[in-house]
Amino acid sequence: MNEPTTHNAGLAEGRTTKSVTRHFPTVARILMGLPLIVFGLNGFFNFIPAPQTPLPEGAAALVGALMKSGYMMQLIGATQLIAGVMLALNRFVPLALALFAPFIVNSIAFHLWLEPSGLPMAAVFLVLEVYLAWAYRNAYCPMLAMRAATSKTAAK
Repeated sequence: MNEPTTHNAGLAEGRTTKSVTRHFPTVARILMGLPLIVFGLNGFFNFIPAPQTPLPEGAAALVGALMKSGYMMQLIGATQLIAGVMLALNRFVPLALALFAPFIVNSIAFHLWLEPSGLPMAAVFLVLEVYLAWAYRNAYCPMLAMRAATSKTAAK
């Protein structure tokens, strides 16, 4: 007569459990996109102060050459800003990752050989880039096909 009552028994039966890992790509996109927006805007408005420690000679020479080109720092800033906005807004994410990939490769090389103090931050961006590329790997399959058909061939 005194049966235990369970008020939520009916609710638990119909509910499926969802893994928290489904949120990982979103978190990675935001963690990558927001700093890229900030760094991209900094390329135009220079609101982040320059480091107090001087750059090593090779790093200073490379940065100086990029600045003297008259367009490269703005191009890097624009690319970071565009990729960051696409990542943060979840729009064209595979394209954003493809745009950012050359930058992260050069950033890792720069910090490995010319200015090692920034390597941890570059490594974080590399890990996020690789993880997101893996999460969106199906979008890259057509691009990585050994033999791709032209649009006229595919229409036949």
